[in-house]
Amino acid sequence: MKVAVFSDVQANVPAFVEAIERILAWQPDLVINAGDLINRGPDSLGCLELFDQFRREQGWLPLQGNHELWVLRCGREPPDSVGDGEIRRMADFAWGQVAERVAALDNWPDHLCFDAPLPNHWVHVTHGSLLGHRNGVSASTPDEALLDRLPQEIALFIGGHTHKVHQRSFQGIEVVNVGSVGSPFDGDVRGSFGKFVFRHGRWETSIERFDYDREQTARDFETTGFLDQGGPLARLIFEEWKRAQPLTPGWRQRYESAVLAGEMTLEQSIALYLDQHT
Repeated sequence: MKVAVFSDVQANVPAFVEAIERILAWQPDLVINAGDLINRGPDSLGCLELFDQFRREQGWLPLQGNHELWVLRCGREPPDSVGDGEIRRMADFAWGQVAERVAALDNWPDHLCFDAPLPNHWVHVTHGSLLGHRNGVSASTPDEALLDRLPQEIALFIGGHTHKVHQRSFQGIEVVNVGSVGSPFDGDVRGSFGKFVFRHGRWETSIERFDYDREQTARDFETTGFLDQGGPLARLIFEEWKRAQPLTPGWRQRYESAVLAGEMTLEQSIALYLDQHT
């Protein structure tokens, strides 16, 4: 049994196309999208339509990530404040792209479990962990923190969200973070996805890293209107993509509350933060 799992495409069509080609060449029995297919990138609609094609024609399975939830919420609820409206402009841009195809996002589950050809080799796949979409597993997650994040009595746990590839064993469970197809945060600009093979009574795990046309993605950030219409936060997201390093968490910790309280504009906060991180 061969299973491919990818996560965090983040609306990056060139990266997704390359991942699809490599997955199809490997010929897995099952393909799972572990969430965050859309948002934080230039072409949410293109990624959604590509995935929906393979979902309908080849049975690829979706899981919901925090960005699917966020875009759907922004499409259906007004902002709470002026600052909130500025912060969510990027998600509003994604909603504008996918609104007419929103049915393709409906009813995506949060978790997927399946057994191997032999019994008692259960696999659990989710975007983050049992603690929620925004609580993933990475190298910085201590073993003791895994107790609340992982289900019991499984052989293999697969997640994403952190945009950082990671593998470890914990109390007899193989734990794998498949990283990000479209926006890695581990300093390596190459995309990634996970390959899982059940052989000789056990799960064998590996991560494939791949190059793709980053020049085209850079053009897409400009030509789709993402940088112009997504607001100041879109500029920070673009810097994250270029550097393959997370910047948004630091900005949120330092400036988000001030923006929401109206103490400074989002534009001012992003300019200050990028000045400090150049």
